Amino acid sequence: MAFLETFQTPHSPIHSGVESPSVRPSAGFQAVTFFPAGTEIYAQGEKSAGLYKVEFGAIRLYRLLADGRRQISAFHLAGEIFGFEAGNTHHFFAEAICATGVRRLCNASHQNEFVSELLPAALQGLVRAQEHLLVLGRQNAVERVAAFLTDMSERQGGLLRIELPMSRMDIADYLGLTIETVSRVFTKLRQKGIIRLPELRSVEIARWQALQEMAA
Repeated sequence: MAFLETFQTPHSPIHSGVESPSVRPSAGFQAVTFFPAGTEIYAQGEKSAGLYKVEFGAIRLYRLLADGRRQISAFHLAGEIFGFEAGNTHHFFAEAICATGVRRLCNASHQNEFVSELLPAALQGLVRAQEHLLVLGRQNAVERVAAFLTDMSERQGGLLRIELPMSRMDIADYLGLTIETVSRVFTKLRQKGIIRLPELRSVEIARWQALQEMAA
């Protein structure tokens, strides 16, 4: 794991001269480290160095399959904690989707001090993983995309206009679909007036109830 640039104080600029939008101290976590888009945070099989918290930006967790395909298991957005492992090594790759700031829990001994914060985060991650398996196993392409959009909305505070830092290819690899299928579903939902696509990485939910019914 290679940390690229670290913020030392709430007002320290990163080395490029651009100041982080959110670098306030977070109890038990180190200063923010900046990862440009596409930068690896840790690798599958690498020794686990603790937990991480997304300060801004977004993270994808993925595994490379034997045939070379990529399966994304989770996305983590600002405020979310990731890196929970059952053993001493990482089972997935973690990579910054966009310009991302991450804090690492100082050391393993601190984990016991923050059980009240870490336990709910771990349980929430488990529930999301279980729901993701249900989406992959039982729903068609439209239902999978609808479930993904409702999940993204809920994780962004229930907003009807949501930001999608991930690409259509990322979404496809997360939902077990092809990028062509994901693009067709987005177009279909837009034509039905269920969503609007004001920008490439933004989705506006026009008919929330209809979207929820598709995801059910």
